[in-house]
Amino acid sequence: MARPLIGRTIRRLRMERGLTQQALAARLGISASYLNLIEHDQRSVTASLLIKLGEHLSVDLATLSGNRERQAEAGLREVLSDPLLGLEEVPEQEVAVLAASAPNAARAMLALYRAWRVAKEDASGLALPTGRRILLPTEEARDFFHDHANHFPTLEAAAEALGAALRATPAEMNHAIAERLRRTHGVTVAVGRLDGALRRYDPQLRRLDLSESLPRESRGFQMAFQLMLLESREAVEAVVAPAEPTSADAASLIRLGLLNYAAAALLMPYAPFLGAARELRHEVEALAARFGVSFEQAAHRLSTLQRPGEGGAARGVPFFFLRVDPAGNVDKRFSAAGFPFARFGGSCPKWIVHRAFAHPGETQVQVAQLPDGAAFLTFARAIASPTTRWGEPAPMHVVAMGCDIARAGEIAYADGIEIARAAVGIGLSCRLCDRVDCRSRAFPPLEHRLTLDPNEDSAAPFRFETTQPRARPRL
Repeated sequence: MARPLIGRTIRRLRMERGLTQQALAARLGISASYLNLIEHDQRSVTASLLIKLGEHLSVDLATLSGNRERQAEAGLREVLSDPLLGLEEVPEQEVAVLAASAPNAARAMLALYRAWRVAKEDASGLALPTGRRILLPTEEARDFFHDHANHFPTLEAAAEALGAALRATPAEMNHAIAERLRRTHGVTVAVGRLDGALRRYDPQLRRLDLSESLPRESRGFQMAFQLMLLESREAVEAVVAPAEPTSADAASLIRLGLLNYAAAALLMPYAPFLGAARELRHEVEALAARFGVSFEQAAHRLSTLQRPGEGGAARGVPFFFLRVDPAGNVDKRFSAAGFPFARFGGSCPKWIVHRAFAHPGETQVQVAQLPDGAAFLTFARAIASPTTRWGEPAPMHVVAMGCDIARAGEIAYADGIEIARAAVGIGLSCRLCDRVDCRSRAFPPLEHRLTLDPNEDSAAPFRFETTQPRARPRL
């Protein structure tokens, strides 16, 4: 397994705090030359030095993991491999140096590339039947939640205060929320048939209608959402305003995401949920049953348990989370575990996420190993959403999670798996993967010349040279 390289993280944190190498080295009790070697990943960091770094840089040990830098490197590799940019091969070392020494420039490059992709797609014909062209702000919203580590202390505090008031009376949670809506806000809740909708709120009549097709846990979540909308609007706006979204659509997506976050925090309060997660060894089905929520709601909540401080005792296992449909479209994505999602293309067909569709309702488990040696325990489950009318295909999606293989012992899904032998080699995406013998490959890698031989048919769809990179076309 690849050795974690945290020197670039130390360098970034030092520069963000305006410290010279000499100043930080003096605080740590080491020489500036030794710190320089650490920052260039030429010396390892002892446990005692790690603790000192956390104290003097005012961060917990999880922040020193280098996940942020690995995400930036993965994004830069993907961007710089795009043949339309007309670049020669960019060595891996240059990508690592750019991500480490100029993190703000790296993020700006990713933002510019994303904007260029959107503009290119728009210019090439993404338009409604009316002729009006559209821009999708989903990436901006995803970046917002990623930049906040998918954890919002002010919303947690608001949900905890409200939850304490609700639990002051001995009532089942859904009933307590409905009573709070009725007594405090004059809102009545009705369950019945809603053509083409799952939830509808009429602010004039003060009436919340829920579709009878919704399962009980989804009805509870919709009521929690409505309650947080009425009682936590100011807290949500205080989080949205500093982000300065670039469009009304992006602001709306962020706002809705935060309200969903607050509703989850109300139904699954932080400390009790974290304690239950550890007790049940992060078995999502058991957590969902204990808190009366769905599999997806419990899984998503697990990915938000990143509360800082307390020496890391209040922080849960760093999970990545994503939701994908049968066409491979990802509409939810977050990576606290440092898993390098492909931002601008499809993922590896060998990843368990895609195979889970063949086994709906069953949790599938895989040890996924990336080309750099990093390995993750991943688990995925295909879920069908309710339909609103007869004849409509049930919407299907896969909810997937995972964590660094070093934390596998804390996860129930790892039981019975021989980790060393179970690893399946996957790539970031086919165009960026150098694996030669992959029979599931959909495209050849961008960086290598194809070797086409009419006298031999390989088991793998594409054969290519592994030593001589292919020159990219010029624009």
